[in-house]
Amino acid sequence: MVRLTLDLIAKKSNLKPRKEETTLQYLKKITHINFSAKNIDAIEDLSLCKNLSVLYLYDNCISQITNLNYATNLTHLYLQNNRISCIENLGSLKKLEKLYLGGNYIAVIEGLEGLGLRELHVESQRLPLGEKLLFDPRTLHSLAKSLSILNISNNNIDDIRDLEILENLNQLIAVDNQLLHVKDLECLLNKLMKLWKMDLNRNPVCLKPKYRDRLILVSKSLEFLDGKEIKNMERQFLMNWKASKDAKKISKKRNSKNEDISNSYISNFETMHHIVPVYYPQVGKPKLVFFSDTQRYLANGNASPESSQEDNPKIIEDMGNLSLKKSESLLTKNDVREPHLLHNSKVKENVFVKNQ
Repeated sequence: MVRLTLDLIAKKSNLKPRKEETTLQYLKKITHINFSAKNIDAIEDLSLCKNLSVLYLYDNCISQITNLNYATNLTHLYLQNNRISCIENLGSLKKLEKLYLGGNYIAVIEGLEGLGLRELHVESQRLPLGEKLLFDPRTLHSLAKSLSILNISNNNIDDIRDLEILENLNQLIAVDNQLLHVKDLECLLNKLMKLWKMDLNRNPVCLKPKYRDRLILVSKSLEFLDGKEIKNMERQFLMNWKASKDAKKISKKRNSKNEDISNSYISNFETMHHIVPVYYPQVGKPKLVFFSDTQRYLANGNASPESSQEDNPKIIEDMGNLSLKKSESLLTKNDVREPHLLHNSKVKENVFVKNQ
């Protein structure tokens, strides 16, 4: 195995020092170091590289992030495809903008508090079977205002609602995960107002009905979804379709409400009136004779229903006969077969069937 040292950097670097330069002077001015795929398993002290801004160490055997504390001007760090299991010792890299950690053994995204990262790439972590990549809330909170690009692909993730705190995120790559629910994505997009690119290919949620339509409708900032551009015509069509659908729902709800009111009115009307059906066969349509309590009240002046029944039996009897005669006057004598039972027992005694 090979350890990354200042001597190795001085010998193997593509930039060669000038004749009049010392090694120390050369190391101080160097800005880029590329030792990818060199079997590097450890990082030694690089404190002399004061102006180092880009460090390529991908495709090596590094198991721990160490000795980068003094590389305070570092902006890009490439550590993908190593053996790193923990994100640590990066707190001093205040200028770090892009961090590449894909293809390692990291189970929790943590240890990035106080950094102003713009890009974080942690795709394809080699996790134990059944485990998924997790996010430390403190790290997410710290990156809320700075992070603009996040790659979390192929990490067995089934829920990304925690990412809603990343208010300035504009690109989210989360392909090959286990996302299931369109509703969760709708909630996320409602929060991420600056997201213009999202790739969720090969997630189960992509097979849900109206998946693409629903996400386009909920996000006005989204321009690319799963690698496919969202055309203005497509968005406008979906917006018109949704408006029409909503209008139909409102109309249906209003009609249902009116129908309920109508049914309630009819029910109250039938409760107020005692309906007695009388059948007249030759006419072809049933007639309804109404004997209401209101009629009895009117016949009895201001008397109560109870007093009208007890004190004025003659008036009740006359009212019954009058109602029946009024119905009979519309027909011939042979039309009446048999009136049904009337409301008041005393009226029943005076009803008879005319057969002449």
